[in-house]
Amino acid sequence: MRPTRFKNPNVDESQFQLRLVVAYVFMLLMFCVLVGRFVWLQVYQHDRFTTMANNNRISLVPILPNRGLIMDRNGVILAQNYSAYTLELTPSKMPDLDATVAELSKLVDITPRDEKRFKKLLGESRDFESVPLKVKLSDEEAARVAANAWRFPGVEVKARLFRDYPYKELTSHVLGYIGRINQKDQDRLDEEDKTTNYKGTNYIGKTGLENVYEDDLHGEVGFEEVETDSGGRAIRTLRRTPPVNGNNLKLALDIRLQEVADKLFGNRRGALVAIEPSTGGVLAFLSKPGFDPNLFIDGIDSQSWASLNTDWQKPLINRALRGTYPPGSTFKPFMSMAALETHSIGMHDIRPAPAFFTLPGSSHQFRDSNKRGNGSVNLARAITVSSDTFFYKLAWDMGIDKIAPTVGQFGLGRPTGIDLDGEASGVLPTKEWKAKRFARYKEEFRRWYPADVVSIGIGQGFNAYTPLQMANATAILANDGVAFKPHLVQQVVDAKTGKPRVIEPKPDRVLAFRKENFEYVKGGMEGVLKPGGTAWRLGVGLTYSMAGKTGTAQVVQIKQGAKYNAAALAEQYRDHSWFIAFAPVEQPRIAVAVIVENAGFGAAAAAPIARGLFDFYLKGKVPDAVAGDLKTVPMDTADDSAATSD
Repeated sequence: MRPTRFKNPNVDESQFQLRLVVAYVFMLLMFCVLVGRFVWLQVYQHDRFTTMANNNRISLVPILPNRGLIMDRNGVILAQNYSAYTLELTPSKMPDLDATVAELSKLVDITPRDEKRFKKLLGESRDFESVPLKVKLSDEEAARVAANAWRFPGVEVKARLFRDYPYKELTSHVLGYIGRINQKDQDRLDEEDKTTNYKGTNYIGKTGLENVYEDDLHGEVGFEEVETDSGGRAIRTLRRTPPVNGNNLKLALDIRLQEVADKLFGNRRGALVAIEPSTGGVLAFLSKPGFDPNLFIDGIDSQSWASLNTDWQKPLINRALRGTYPPGSTFKPFMSMAALETHSIGMHDIRPAPAFFTLPGSSHQFRDSNKRGNGSVNLARAITVSSDTFFYKLAWDMGIDKIAPTVGQFGLGRPTGIDLDGEASGVLPTKEWKAKRFARYKEEFRRWYPADVVSIGIGQGFNAYTPLQMANATAILANDGVAFKPHLVQQVVDAKTGKPRVIEPKPDRVLAFRKENFEYVKGGMEGVLKPGGTAWRLGVGLTYSMAGKTGTAQVVQIKQGAKYNAAALAEQYRDHSWFIAFAPVEQPRIAVAVIVENAGFGAAAAAPIARGLFDFYLKGKVPDAVAGDLKTVPMDTADDSAATSD
């Protein structure tokens, strides 16, 4: 048996006291740490945490400005705003996006188009951003969602301002459209230090005037300082900085004239630009066909986007601004000005205008639009009857070095500087242009040959200009060389003061050409509408003076000796119909360029549109009656056998 051991009471007591002292010291140290931390937070970090507390208590809510309106010269609204409810989802705040959408579809009618657009926008947005699932909710739908909001975290019904374009296709290529801000837009806003002014904004101008005048139209965002409780609910508004609405735009464009042009075109493709020569103001700017810009505001669905992109008529292309076409015989008045200014021909010189022009040194023949020729004529008569052979020989004699510099002063072959984005430059051929254009080809392709200039003399060959450039050149010619930069916006109306900032029309340049040369060429163009001219039937019944020039531009080259047969060609390969004109001749109020794609002779398709437009603008005639009358007018086409005929 082991002996019994007894505990020493003194040892146990000393160990207990030691543990008590250690615990006491530990507690004292912890207390000192707490006191130190308290002093640090309450004294040294007081300002910082006060600011943080206020930030948690106060939310800064952006107040969006109303986007500026766009109206025509008479105050007719072309782009406006309206308020509507939208159903928006924030993906980062919901556990199961698909399930949420399925449940919401029981409360709101969500169409397949809504779902396609939502998925498209979802891929372009960040998780913390709200994405619209359905726009323009009815009051009943908005109430149903609001009543069930507690079931759907991350789902909100918001009252938003929407853009509306009441004239749809009619103004699509002028106004453009707004769309949701994507990453590219955001990067640009960051780069330009404009991000703050777009807080809470989902939309930005994408194309057309909506894009070019974005800074004016957008306005300045306002802010509200709102006190919130711990649950994030608003208690009261502490301070409010109101937004500044966007400025309104008043255009030079006349929407009535635009409608007339559209009705006269019907379902045909092409473009029309009408300019006021004395100011450069654009009175009408039409590209056919157009598109409905309202489709793009909240993100176009894939089906509609595919439909627009695969349409062979290319409705998204702004033909007036970006379409480049050979001008055909509408080039001849400017060619004539170059000939007179360089003393390559005199006003009274009589030269042959035979049925064929044979290229010197070869057997290659160029046919005239009149298979019998026009005998011998002076320059004015050559314009009136549109003699191709006359201008073939004139171009050959002059050479491109005399033609290009003079014609270029009318603005052909370079952007006009109109207040729209994406304007095409066109092509005014020169030796330098050809060498650069064919730089990657063999030397024989880059070289300029004397024969290159022959087709250029009648507006074919390498020539390619936009309808806007042709209208601008016509306006400069009508205005005796005083050139104004074409512009669509006439006034910017300040949202704060209501005062208009007028865009004063100032001459961009003045062509140093002789006035008698302008009068001479205009006289030849005036003869086009008189007996013996290529559009003489169009001049019947005119109660004002009008000068014009028909043109027919080749789309495909036909073989030498072959006869042009439009019926044997697919529509897209048929000739384009051109007409340029201005009126009244004595004091021009309107100048126009019209092209109707694949419509044939200029006198048969494009010219009647210009006549109807002038009748309405200058005399106020009813468009339908004018269009109906013009369709029944027979046109002389018996002698127009060549592809370049008028």
